[in-house]
Amino acid sequence: MKALLAVTSSAIALLAATPTQAQDAQNASEITSDEQRSAQKDADAEWSEDDNRILITGTLTEFGATKSETPIVETARSISIETQEDFQMKGAQSLDDTLTYTAGVTAEPFGFSTRGDFVQVRGLDAPEYRDNLQYLFGYYNNTRQDIYTLEQVEVLKGPASVLYGSGAPGGILNVVTKRPNGVRKGELRVEYGSFDRKQIATDINIPIPGAEDEAQFRFVGLYRDADSQIEEVRDNKFVLAPSFTARPAPGTEITILANYSNQKSDTAHQFLPVTGTLLPSESGQEIDPYVYHGAPGFNAYDTESFALSLIIDQRLSEAFSIEGIGRYMTSDAEYRQAWISFAGNGVPRIDANGDGPWTFYLADNRSEQMAFDVRLRGEFLTGPIEHELLAGVQHQNVFTDSDTAYLANFRTLNAFDPQYENVPTVEEVRQFKGNGPRNFIDSTGYYISDQLTLGNLVATAGVRFDDVSNAVENGSTQNDDATSLSFGLLYRGPAGIAPYASYAESFQPVVGIDTITNEQLKPQEGRQYEVGVKWQPTGVNALVTLAAFDIEVSNLPNPAALVGGNSQQEGISKVRGVEFEANAMVGGLRIDGNVSYLDAEDPNGLPLTSISDWQASLFALYEFTGALDGFSFGGGVRYVGGNESNGISALTNTLLTYRVDGRTVGDLSAGYDFGPFELRITARNVTDEDYFSVCLVRGDCYPGERRSINGSLAFKF
Repeated sequence: MKALLAVTSSAIALLAATPTQAQDAQNASEITSDEQRSAQKDADAEWSEDDNRILITGTLTEFGATKSETPIVETARSISIETQEDFQMKGAQSLDDTLTYTAGVTAEPFGFSTRGDFVQVRGLDAPEYRDNLQYLFGYYNNTRQDIYTLEQVEVLKGPASVLYGSGAPGGILNVVTKRPNGVRKGELRVEYGSFDRKQIATDINIPIPGAEDEAQFRFVGLYRDADSQIEEVRDNKFVLAPSFTARPAPGTEITILANYSNQKSDTAHQFLPVTGTLLPSESGQEIDPYVYHGAPGFNAYDTESFALSLIIDQRLSEAFSIEGIGRYMTSDAEYRQAWISFAGNGVPRIDANGDGPWTFYLADNRSEQMAFDVRLRGEFLTGPIEHELLAGVQHQNVFTDSDTAYLANFRTLNAFDPQYENVPTVEEVRQFKGNGPRNFIDSTGYYISDQLTLGNLVATAGVRFDDVSNAVENGSTQNDDATSLSFGLLYRGPAGIAPYASYAESFQPVVGIDTITNEQLKPQEGRQYEVGVKWQPTGVNALVTLAAFDIEVSNLPNPAALVGGNSQQEGISKVRGVEFEANAMVGGLRIDGNVSYLDAEDPNGLPLTSISDWQASLFALYEFTGALDGFSFGGGVRYVGGNESNGISALTNTLLTYRVDGRTVGDLSAGYDFGPFELRITARNVTDEDYFSVCLVRGDCYPGERRSINGSLAFKF
């Protein structure tokens, strides 16, 4: 901590020097570094002579996943990006849809969903960030992010605590908000598709007349009225997202982003009994995976959220700048659901006739966030070494509250032929609501990292110090601190080949008291070793990444085989894997392909729940020229291997395993651009494959995404 403060204080003191001192220092720097900079540019020429070669993969920015503009090919980590153009070509309708063609990502581990996105990276949960700040906290208290408001979706794989503080070791998901871009353009887009999905959206970017370079405005909005693949479950949404950028002085840029989202929906997760789906029922009947098992008039998942963000970029000198983002966000969610009650691992939830006890659940959820991430960036030379130094402070204060009610075994529901009768009213269930304690999370992290470039060698090193406080209203407060490290080395070799190696750490607080030591529980800790090679072929718009990694997560609950442990946190989980990802544009043909292998074990040596060992996909789209100019056609194939869930049977006290088969799903995409109009038709799961993403040993199964065909017509102006 003292070292970090000393470095930061020294940099600020340098910037605060008198104008004469600063000018003298700058002149001296220019005299001594002109030849060095020229030599460095010559060394970089092979890597930067044609930046357009890698536009198909998206570009990183200062508010992207790595908090740096360093290209992916020069970063010693695995990073995947899906752009707005990718969303449209591949027919994505939700955030998890955007990542179904991404290496190392399980996009729908719990099947088709309307409550949220549950993306897992390298077998582990991935926290969601928006423009560098965490966006989701707790469960079911926020509005699902809409991809029409985004420029791109980024996945930084592996531990990221040096940049982001507390988080899971599998990786993070960072989305980039649409911001004013200085170009006068706009579109009006209308969509219609399967399950009576109707949507109208607009995206307008306007430089302010008379001050085009100094002030720009952008407005994004959409309205959706839609059913879904589950009977009775709607997916309606209304979003307003204006933004404004001002440049009041040279070197100063200020952006204000607002987002209001209102969603009226229900939960597509029906918690279908495993008997009659994965396992045969006594009568031989099967449960229709798309029949509604909720209670019409009672069920709802209605959310409303508002976020206001401020982004500032201030250049201080030729070498130094300050940038930061701050956000205030508030969100409310009214969550009500009925389902057939759980009876325990391996205990049937329905009888021979298909009847099971019906449980009613109600939750009034709320969250509020104040957060900022401010950093000092320095780009300078020391001798022959080029530096990109980042020293920052990140703070967030989060409040969550959940008041819930259960009404268990109110009546029975037949899983084969649901009859929605004698449903309690919302007011009747609300009588059982308890006032849950409010939770407060206060965290502050100080970090410093440096990227050093010497010829064709690019090295990175970073350290971060975090303090996290978890407090329960009228209860206990737990304080945790952690130090996180990361290192990386990449060699920019000939022919665009760049081998690399990296090491990174993560931590995640666990609230509670160790029942063996009587001390507070330690944070879960993660570490990753990764080696790989990236290839950007000379003269070709392509990027290929091959990576192998080894992740270890410690301080987990003890494995079942451990008797008489010294603490209750001696469990260790290991995740090892290999990923291959390729993106290329050859003439008019675009190709995205990936293959992933994952060996993921929990502390008991069993496979992680819902995680497949093999995944592979290939998407190709061709844009025609000549007589068919403006027409494009393509499609993709996605393979996800089988997965399993394990637990101890409540009936036999032995290991119980439920395994679902793998699936192969195909998609199609066709488009035609004519003048200012753009028409596209997409089909996901075009053969309408029926499959379960996972069946949990507690007794519930989750159907996957059905076939959906959607058409969009955009008028661009």
